[in-house]
Amino acid sequence: MTRGRFRLVLTGGTGAVAMLVAGCTVGGGEGSLTSGGSGEPVTITPANGTAQVKPDGTIEVKASDGELQKVTVQGKGATVTGRFGDERKTWRSDRTMTPGTSYTVTAQVRDDGETRTSTSSFTTLKADKTLKIADVTPNRKGEKVGVGMPIMVTFDGPVANKAAVERTLSVTPDKAVEGAWRWDGADKVVYRPKTYWQPHQTVRFHAKLAGVNAGGGVYGAQDEQVNIALGAAQITTGNIGKHRMTVTRDGKKVRTLPFSAGNGQTREYTTTSGVHLLMEKANPVTMTSPGRKPGDPGYYKQVVNHGVRFSWSGQYTHSAPWSVGSQGSANVSHGCINLSPSDARWYYDIAQRGDVLKLTGSDRRIEDGNGWTQWEMSFDEWRQGSALS
Repeated sequence: MTRGRFRLVLTGGTGAVAMLVAGCTVGGGEGSLTSGGSGEPVTITPANGTAQVKPDGTIEVKASDGELQKVTVQGKGATVTGRFGDERKTWRSDRTMTPGTSYTVTAQVRDDGETRTSTSSFTTLKADKTLKIADVTPNRKGEKVGVGMPIMVTFDGPVANKAAVERTLSVTPDKAVEGAWRWDGADKVVYRPKTYWQPHQTVRFHAKLAGVNAGGGVYGAQDEQVNIALGAAQITTGNIGKHRMTVTRDGKKVRTLPFSAGNGQTREYTTTSGVHLLMEKANPVTMTSPGRKPGDPGYYKQVVNHGVRFSWSGQYTHSAPWSVGSQGSANVSHGCINLSPSDARWYYDIAQRGDVLKLTGSDRRIEDGNGWTQWEMSFDEWRQGSALS
């Protein structure tokens, strides 16, 4: 007999009689058992050799006697974890599995001082349609971002079951702060904390997406993980009517910059008020008039240095040597924040994506989506956009 439990019974005196119960090779230490039906010490589901297991199915291990000491799940896909229950007589997986992948479950049970090992190997269903993360912003190697930076996750297709996908997403900062996800269309979800991030820390984004049922027969293809480095808390506040903005770093004032903003002759030439985030920078930048072509009234094309973008509609801080005489006293631009060459270079050099630029003093509020405008909402309004709210 090669399977089942045994008990070694010793009688008195100098001799010993071995009694085999349910027949197993006599001996201590570890043996090797495979999962099977009733009567075996360990039952593993899915059973050995099972194919086409749903990626969002559950792995379950049960010990008929003794205690489960250790359960591991090995495979080239997502790392599957689980939890013990019923005084360590059961173990259940607590996450999904990668589609089209082979897994092996190994369980160790301890009973009457002996440890036995059982295994089960199976394969998961290869999904016809999968969902992947196409982009995570920010995610540039070596980059430090500002304290207003949201985490923007774009998928490679529309998400039908937003709640199921959102449950797989986690954000873990070194310095805890409340936050929430908000969906921006069918294929994008954005995370924002309730207050600005604490500076000088790491924020870890993790998506346990592999195997999640995203709806419509689509399964998550793989997990994703990104570490985001927060730099200094650089916050700029400016008054468009007073033509000046002040830059603080980690709560300390570092510089006041005189500027010239939009002349306000049209809406597009009016610099927006509101909470903006710095989005990108380039040197040089070619500025062209929106919606106009050469020969149209008001058309312009201007190459500028040290441009820092803060809206999709083309608002930048940049060097404007031609308007130095107006900087600090009048608004003469087409909507940008014009700075002196030295101030523009200084601001360009310190600028981090996600730095806060809060402007007041104009009658044009920054439009929703005209840049990274996530801080224009109250947090209560923001989290209403979660699929789990």
